[in-house]
Order: sequence, then C-alpha cells, then structure tokens
Amino acid sequence: MSSTIYLIRHGETDWNLAGRWQGHADIPLNEIGQRQAQLLAQRLQAEGVTFDAIYSSDLARAYQTAWEVGAAVRVPVQLYPPLREIDLGAWSGLRYDEIRERFPIEARLLEEGQDIPRGGGETLSALRKRVVEALEGIIAHRDEETIALVTHGGCIRMLLAHAEGFPGDGFKRFPHIGNTSISVMRCGRDMWEILSINDMRHLEAVADPALASAPPDDAEQPALW
Repeated sequence: MSSTIYLIRHGETDWNLAGRWQGHADIPLNEIGQRQAQLLAQRLQAEGVTFDAIYSSDLARAYQTAWEVGAAVRVPVQLYPPLREIDLGAWSGLRYDEIRERFPIEARLLEEGQDIPRGGGETLSALRKRVVEALEGIIAHRDEETIALVTHGGCIRMLLAHAEGFPGDGFKRFPHIGNTSISVMRCGRDMWEILSINDMRHLEAVADPALASAPPDDAEQPALW
C-alpha cells in the first residue's frame, strides 16, 4: 500500500534572481514566479491530475504557488510549517560572497563538507529528519492517495535523497531542482520510490525565455538556498 507524492518547488522570487539565500525569510513570488505558478496549475489541470490533498509550506512563496494549483484542481491548500526551507539563521538574505566575507570560518567549514548549522540555524541532517518525518506522518494517514507537497528546493532534495537511500548531501546528489518543477514519488510505510525528477515541461513549452530560463538554481552555487 502506498501513496503518490508530487513534490513541487515554489516559483521564482526576487531573492532567487539576486542569488540571495532565503531560508525562513518570507519572500513572495515575483512577477515571473507568479506566472510560473499559473503555468504549473494550468498544466496539472489540462493533464487531469487530481489530488486528495495539497500541503504547503507556510512561507509565502510556497503558499502562493500552492494556491494557484489548488484553485485550478479545486482542492483546498493546507499550510504545513514542517515543509519550510532550511533555517539559515543570520545567513538569510545574504549572497554566498557576502557570507564568505562576514563568516569566513563557517564558510570554510561548509566548503570542507562539514554539516554545520547554517547561520546558526539548521544542519542538513536536521532538515532531512524534519521533512522525512513530516512526509511519513502524512502518508501514515493518507494511504493510496495522491498528494501534493508544495515546498522548497532543499526539502525536495532531502526527500529524494531519502528515497534513494543516499546518505550524503542531497544538494550534491540532486544539483538542479527548478522553480515550479515537479518530482514524483510512490511512498509507503516501508517503501519510497522515485518516479520522476525536476519535470519543468510547463515552462519549457513557453516561448518567453524569462519563464523557461530560471536563475541559477540552489546547488549551482555552494549550498545556496
């Protein structure tokens, strides 16, 4: 017995575009991100995808994306704070070059592969534990259902890494999770299986290059969120 899980990343924000680490900062979608969310919703509606439930991070960029999806497929959105991005503490809002300048020791440890609390916030292992337990709790009560989780790049990477049994850094294992991309898994109590990763056809089919050509994704700079 298992459920089908759609992992959906939020649309673009101005901080994504500027290369600023977001974490728990509540940054809304920009104009492109809003349009990306609308194209995502239109695609799901056109393909006849139905959800038994939609859970969203309570951060605005995720909820705004989830609202577009929920309105299109006529399913209410449930806010679920455990689906938030990693807590980056004092690093939130900074670019990586600014972090290296202001926090040189911590940046060096990060580059050496040590799983330190980012900006005094969370470690990757803490993020992974949080989101895996969140999804386990959902599927325990929603067997044989189709569920959407609208969340963040870091969370999606950790869930995919767990599904693969990959013990290391999910950012290195899954280097590109694009804005409004869809990854799909089958999840049961004793089985997680990846069906697809980073499907962005709803953006790639659009003539406007600003929509299809996203800013550098999280892992294209060292551990960027």
